[in-house]
Amino acid sequence: MAHTDPEKVGTADVVNLSQQQSHKDDSLEDLTQDADHSLHRRLEARHVTMIALGGSLGTGLLVGTGAALVKAGPAGIFIDYTIVGCIVFLVMAALGEMIAYMPLSHGFGGYATRFVDPALGFATGWSYFFKYLIAAPNQLSALALILKYWAGDSVSPAVFISVALVLILLINCVGVKYFGEFEFWLSSLKVVIILFIILLLFVLAVGGGPTGDRPGFRYWRDPGAFAEYKVDGATGRLLGIWSAMVAAVYAFSGTELVGVTVGEANHPRLSMPKAVRFTFFRILFFYVVSVFLLGLVVPYDSDDLAFASNAKTSAAASPFVVAVKLAQINHLDHVINAFLLIFVFSAANSDIYISSRTLYGIAIDGKAPRFFTRTTKRGVPMYAIGVSGLFCGLAYLSVASSGATVFGYLTNVVTIFGLLTWISILVSHIYFCAARKAQSIDVAYIPYQAPLGAIGSYIALTFLVILVMTKGAEVFVGKFDYKNFIVGYIGIPVYLALIFGYKLFRKSHHVSATGADLLTGVPRETVAEEREKFEAARKEREDAMGKASVWVHIYRRTLTWLF
Repeated sequence: MAHTDPEKVGTADVVNLSQQQSHKDDSLEDLTQDADHSLHRRLEARHVTMIALGGSLGTGLLVGTGAALVKAGPAGIFIDYTIVGCIVFLVMAALGEMIAYMPLSHGFGGYATRFVDPALGFATGWSYFFKYLIAAPNQLSALALILKYWAGDSVSPAVFISVALVLILLINCVGVKYFGEFEFWLSSLKVVIILFIILLLFVLAVGGGPTGDRPGFRYWRDPGAFAEYKVDGATGRLLGIWSAMVAAVYAFSGTELVGVTVGEANHPRLSMPKAVRFTFFRILFFYVVSVFLLGLVVPYDSDDLAFASNAKTSAAASPFVVAVKLAQINHLDHVINAFLLIFVFSAANSDIYISSRTLYGIAIDGKAPRFFTRTTKRGVPMYAIGVSGLFCGLAYLSVASSGATVFGYLTNVVTIFGLLTWISILVSHIYFCAARKAQSIDVAYIPYQAPLGAIGSYIALTFLVILVMTKGAEVFVGKFDYKNFIVGYIGIPVYLALIFGYKLFRKSHHVSATGADLLTGVPRETVAEEREKFEAARKEREDAMGKASVWVHIYRRTLTWLF
């Protein structure tokens, strides 16, 4: 099954042979060639990157960093976000290598099915779907609370949820090209907002606020660089850092969703590696720089910060509002509340897209009812979007205070399912590397390789397994918090039950390195040939644009890193 001769790759004989070895009874991949069951490849690289950016930049940054700062202190959250950022890089590099070689529309579960075991593919797909099935209504309930900051109790939150849900469903139903364009501009606005916040925090740190106070590293000395969480001494500082690590994971969660857009990306072998790298570095820059500057201007023992950490999702809950209050800047809280509104609407929009495409991918992989693969003439999986939209009704639980409490517990499950997805990606990459080596795959067909290879995936996998097992350590300190223990770990038995349940009922078998199908779905052209066609098409478009192409060239040399 190895292909070391480029001239032999993709011929009818090789493809037929590979199809005989593929998982026919577990996959409906032939449906992707049917107009009524296929997605349209209308997303450009800029769309793909911004969809990932839109899904990642949300309340995790503008709200979640407050609780992390209280637990860990300024140095603690800087360490947490840096470590998790490096781990996410290894995850993204692993994902980027698999996508660049074999762009599948099956989602992450498709790679697990192809390289590891169909049971892992089943568990991965459904776990990721559960995550975004919960994340989307969570964002809608957060949006209602943000608007309530202005409207008070005069308007029911159900009205805001209903209007937002209708708008988001309409955006997701008009076609992926229009969805991608809308998300590109909305996420571009989010990038501008993040840059504004970073600049504002820097100005406040160096004494540019109304009071002229120049905090610098004052709060790193008093009250200190590290907070003591629940217990005193070094144990409390370590517990604070480790507990805040979960907040960092939640903040970075969604970075991987660029992999879900494969089925609708134009030239995925070329656009995906670039989108993967750029998405990671942008988010790392935005988050690490933001939390570092936040630690300079807000002390972790501030009463205002303690109130914000216990507040609901709105400007009142944002540590950045605390920063402007301490600097005595009036009325800026309303501006930040508007920023939150944009962030959450964009994240909810992306979450609906990702949940529907994940369900479509599970169905294409043969692990969900076939009718979920049905698409419209515009390539929109309407039944999958319909299910995602129905589950957004969970957002109405936030209308009642008791329902909001229950729903708050459910949102904690998002983090554990995100961690389990990252673990599945890393395991799939490790097996992919073994299969690639065993079958002597020609590097001419691998557009991107993870810098550290399988070793990097082993490092990240070890860290994430430890984090998954110990992420709820704080519930054992002091009075045992059984509720948070349950919601913090419930994802693990669900994940394992999906794996072993599938193996029990479907009798799936482990995929060997020599038997893994590394040909079906791989484009026939080499990377060089595909890049040559891509560059020729781009040059033709620029020639047609005439003088406007000069501005395109300037854009690529300057702002393309951000947008």
